[in-house]
Amino acid sequence: MDPLVIGCCFLEEVELGNSEARRRAEEAAQLETPAILLLHLDLVELDQEINGRGVEFPLAFSQLRGGTSNWQAPALKVMAQWWQLLLGLWTVMPTWAGDTLLNVCMNAQHHKREPGPEDELYVECIPWKDNACCTATTSWEAHLEVSPLHNFTLVHCGLLTPSCQKHFIQAICFYQCSPNLGPWIQLVGPSGQGERIVGVPLCREDCEEWWADCRTSYTCKSNWYSSWHWSQGKNRCPAEDICHPFPHYFPTPTDLCEKIWRNSFKASPEHRNSGRCLQKWFEPAQGNPNVAVTRLLANTAPTRELAYVPIPFSLFLLFLS
Repeated sequence: MDPLVIGCCFLEEVELGNSEARRRAEEAAQLETPAILLLHLDLVELDQEINGRGVEFPLAFSQLRGGTSNWQAPALKVMAQWWQLLLGLWTVMPTWAGDTLLNVCMNAQHHKREPGPEDELYVECIPWKDNACCTATTSWEAHLEVSPLHNFTLVHCGLLTPSCQKHFIQAICFYQCSPNLGPWIQLVGPSGQGERIVGVPLCREDCEEWWADCRTSYTCKSNWYSSWHWSQGKNRCPAEDICHPFPHYFPTPTDLCEKIWRNSFKASPEHRNSGRCLQKWFEPAQGNPNVAVTRLLANTAPTRELAYVPIPFSLFLLFLS
């Protein structure tokens, strides 16, 4: 059998969690390491346990090494060493994959390439001054009535209450400045020229307080991400969209968090300090609580499990050569 085919069989069983392969591997746990490897490949018939007794090696390995009798002993030693290295890498690579999602800035128009200190961030963006993806200029522009960041105004149905406006500015600072959004960054469009965030889990209190403080303010849309009129250089309500108090378009805190910027945020049922949700704002003196949360969620994110497969697979093919 071609070594590449052997490797593909191995990866398929590991990746799919084949129950029969798992059972047989557990039964062979007390055997020599190379035999466990061959068992995973489904290429060895174990006539008896290896405790002093024989193993019938597959023809594919005999052909690769020129016959069982000539290569069995030294080859088993080499294979054992490679297998131990392979297992070690398989254990640590998920951590490496998770680390690539920590302390990063998204590829977007007003973000820095890499996070770093910014001593002059403005008001609601100050919590990120020690490590930010935004510049001082960006933080100032986030507070303007018509922000040059996207020519977007919050005042499209009259003034927001101060407490409501504060939540939106905090959310903009969170989006522009936070280096802790890596697990939720996704490419935008088929060309992949930019990035956005999707499904960032905001803590329950963040959504509830945001919604409560905006109940008496007005808006004309439930989706602020698109479908505005831009005829005067800033967003305006389409003619068919009528201004109503926020609860008309956002009946619940979950609606507000998840709909307003097209699923950029997800309303988490978890509370602040639970270690499983992100805060869109925090007291600077208390440190950034989102660092630990992102590290935890990055290392458990299922979508990144396959990111570390190529290196062990390459090593596997190497010891077969």
